[in-house]
Amino acid sequence: MILNGVTGTILRPMLPEDVAPAAEMILGAGWGVRREWLAFAATQPACVPHVAESDGRVVATGVGTANGPVGWIGTIFVEPKHRGRGLGRSMTQAIIERLESARCGTLVLVATSEGRRLYERMGFDVQTQYRILESPGLAAASEPGVAAPDAGAVAPGAGESERRGATGARPFAPADLAAMASFDRVATGEDRAHVLARLASPETAKVLTGDDGTLQAFVVRPPWGGGATVARSIEAAMAIIAARRLVAGPEGRVRVGILAENREGGAALALAGFRAQWSAPRMVRGAPMVWQPEAIWGQFNHAMG
Repeated sequence: MILNGVTGTILRPMLPEDVAPAAEMILGAGWGVRREWLAFAATQPACVPHVAESDGRVVATGVGTANGPVGWIGTIFVEPKHRGRGLGRSMTQAIIERLESARCGTLVLVATSEGRRLYERMGFDVQTQYRILESPGLAAASEPGVAAPDAGAVAPGAGESERRGATGARPFAPADLAAMASFDRVATGEDRAHVLARLASPETAKVLTGDDGTLQAFVVRPPWGGGATVARSIEAAMAIIAARRLVAGPEGRVRVGILAENREGGAALALAGFRAQWSAPRMVRGAPMVWQPEAIWGQFNHAMG
């Protein structure tokens, strides 16, 4: 698509060979490392990544992801010297059209302060707020003189199984996938089975089950960082987060992302030593969602949920 009013600029689907120049363009403009995420998006059938090209150079990006009835829009980035020409809006509109053609009745995005006004003009409303919190990792309880991780890892009143923290979580097994996908649909209102199937492995994912074998929580870590985390209760969430903290170790850092509705979860995280880092509005357009925001404790990223 040749963009009207943007001379010599073509908006088209992103190809695998666009990943490196797109990532370099984003990194050069100070927006961080996006190479592994863009490589994933360029090879995942449910993703619809785009680039804008000017004089043979990638100057803008955008990624859509169709998670069943819900479509995510993210990584809308325009090289600074090409801003102010409507390129961001054109990119967003192209992604919207692709997601709507994929029958996504609800569209979701996380807005920057710069982008919020644009998205409001395009029909998006603020649905809720993400809160991102961070804490140091934990030392293993077996180390001499180190207290067990339950000392700050779970909410008051948690049962003994939750107080074991990481000892209640185990590596993912392929037999867990169906239960994870089913629980994830209830929690998020989306169908992210395609992402779980690609990214979950014994090395990247942990699950927590109850005494009856019912899935209580899981976390899946993508190669670009972050960790999609869903839990049935605060106790289960804090246990699976404690498992992440043990993997990170005391020199590492662990981030979680909860929604404004999860006030009790925020209090439990604060008690466990997590501190707020930043927040951003989650915006939505289209059909109302049926979901459980209090069950969400982390994301793959804020371009895909």
